Amino acid sequence: MRYAWRRFIPFFELALPMRQDPFAVSNVPPMIKWLLIANGLGFLFLLYAQEPAMQYFALWPFGDYPVRTSAGTGSVGFEVWQLLSYGFLHGSFGHLFFNMFGLWMFGRVIEQVWGGQRFLLFYLVCVVGAGVTQVFTLALLSPGEVVPTVGASGGLFGVLLAFGMMFPNARVMLLIPPIPMTAKWLVIGYGALELFFGVTGTQAGVAHFAHLGGMAFGFGLIMYWRKKGDGSGPVV
Repeated sequence: MRYAWRRFIPFFELALPMRQDPFAVSNVPPMIKWLLIANGLGFLFLLYAQEPAMQYFALWPFGDYPVRTSAGTGSVGFEVWQLLSYGFLHGSFGHLFFNMFGLWMFGRVIEQVWGGQRFLLFYLVCVVGAGVTQVFTLALLSPGEVVPTVGASGGLFGVLLAFGMMFPNARVMLLIPPIPMTAKWLVIGYGALELFFGVTGTQAGVAHFAHLGGMAFGFGLIMYWRKKGDGSGPVV
């Protein structure tokens, strides 16, 4: 069984041209804290109960597929709740660490601006959107391929998009290679790479279109809030 996951490599430093640098605040916002805890618990669940965790809570393609289990035979297939549960499972500590580092790095800034409830709504929409994109991508491009998907990368890519839209001119310095750029070009670059890898089939086993789906659903929600413009949505 192979996983479709993405390791988010945090090789960057940020300097924001703002009145008050959000990164100077050392505390972890409440919703980020609870998301980190929930993902940690999900990782332990998968680590110590891999078979039921993967069978029932990873994201599976449409259909019903027989599998061998410790109890004999069973089946796997798409269930609605998997569109959310898969985002709290990670296949390795490195997978978990890099996703959570990125969520902490960018998400704490966004939560400080939007507030906890709005941020959580946005994050979960991106996770679900990435999952929807993944199951339809497998159905259209790889029918019959039984591949489970786990990981919070779709939600993280949505958060990265929001950060790039909120602070487009934030200075970013990649450490490997050491190339300076602004946040908007970081987002554009990641999006372009994911599209290239997805279309060409590079890096097999990575859910590239799911990452783009997280970005797309996040962008759609931000545009909805902008269009609504009644003061009830966050400013981006």
